[in-house]
Amino acid sequence: MAKNYRQLTESIKGRINPENFALRKSFSDELATVSYSEVLTYIRVAMKGVEPEYTQKSKDAGERVKDHLSKKLSDVTFSYQGSVMTDTHIKGYSDIDLLTISEKFYTYDAYKVKQILESYEQRAKYRQSSIEKMEKEVNTSSYQGNALQDLRQLRLDSEATLKDVYDICDTSKPKSIKIKNKSLNREVDVVIANWYDDVSSIINEKGDYRGIQVYNKETHSKGDPDFPFLSIKRINERSSETNGRLKRMIRFLKNVKADSDQDIDLSSFDINAVCYDIEVSKYQTLSFYELVPVIYNQLKEICTSQTKADSIISVDGREYIFRYNSKKLNNLKILMAEVEGIFIDLSKTLGL
Repeated sequence: MAKNYRQLTESIKGRINPENFALRKSFSDELATVSYSEVLTYIRVAMKGVEPEYTQKSKDAGERVKDHLSKKLSDVTFSYQGSVMTDTHIKGYSDIDLLTISEKFYTYDAYKVKQILESYEQRAKYRQSSIEKMEKEVNTSSYQGNALQDLRQLRLDSEATLKDVYDICDTSKPKSIKIKNKSLNREVDVVIANWYDDVSSIINEKGDYRGIQVYNKETHSKGDPDFPFLSIKRINERSSETNGRLKRMIRFLKNVKADSDQDIDLSSFDINAVCYDIEVSKYQTLSFYELVPVIYNQLKEICTSQTKADSIISVDGREYIFRYNSKKLNNLKILMAEVEGIFIDLSKTLGL
């Protein structure tokens, strides 16, 4: 069934610019040059970022929450995670994740570090400076308090603080507190966590390589490590190198997924990995519509080559996306079919 590109374009515009702010002149001028073709207009709009005014409101809402919490809490660090921080979100009214990270303690991958230090073969794979950093980690005095109790108290203190400030404050979710700033019309998810260092973090001076473990109030436990900061850093740097083209491809796939009639079970984490894997040389000088065949060829190769599918790894380099996950690969095939239809219509328009 042929796609109604005019309708799809309006759908995206409503999503990324719900209050119909005037588009930047440069973008309006660019659209005017492709307005003869509905598929070209759709592709360009699908690659566009959310209007900066909306994104700034999301960040402002997060900053206000941070200000309220910082006045009441101690021994914490605040940071943000999520697609707003890479400008790859596709909704004007995007909420933002504010991490509230305990500084009372941190955890590290003691098992792996010990395994490396106790094996001659493993040690030989690392520089002496890296070995010394791991040895220092082992010899640092361990935390004597109760880590889970500290996280629980941080969660409770955060809840009490936010309830005093916000009329809309949902504390029922196990992993986050959701507030709504009514004046800015934005939601903020406050997530309680602690720092986590794996071997890569330890030998790279921590920083953006550090991970976090999110506290679950319901199970009174810490979750599996996640490494959001390295992903944010890598996507932002790669996109700068390619003059925004990486982010255009990510947004395009997100919008195609969002407008599909089928439920495509792929996360931003998955889509980021698929696009980040594409060799920069294949797209760094291309115009926006020339990115579509690049995206299509990437999806097709992943969907038809098990070797390629098995090689796709998360942006932080720690998790294989499709290896041992046929369900996720099948969802990518659905997304590929959507992109294939657009690619065919684009080819007809351009007479390719």
